[in-house]
Amino acid sequence: MAKKSGHGLAAGLTLVAGAAAAVAGAYYFYGKDGAKHRKDLKSWGVKARGEIMEKLEGMEDVSKDKYHEVVTQVLAKYKKMKNVAPSELADLTKELKGHWDAINKALKSAKK
Repeated sequence: MAKKSGHGLAAGLTLVAGAAAAVAGAYYFYGKDGAKHRKDLKSWGVKARGEIMEKLEGMEDVSKDKYHEVVTQVLAKYKKMKNVAPSELADLTKELKGHWDAINKALKSAKK
């Protein structure tokens, strides 16, 4: 009998995390208030979202706590930038963390 490895499961979970990141990005720009988000698009915000997506893609298991931790970690470095207003950063942090329900829903449907 051949040995089974967990590589298939890890690849599947990575795919699900990548799908969640893509859904989060799509929801942000095309979901509720999407027109406003596209209008308010800032280059540092796009870069931050990309970094968050990259970190999520590398995770095997994405939970609410881990997602919030990634958002906090990535946005912490933007606090030090001169061209980022603290109010904009706070708004983006609140908004990204608020997307967890949509991401979780996408994760659950992707696992099925």
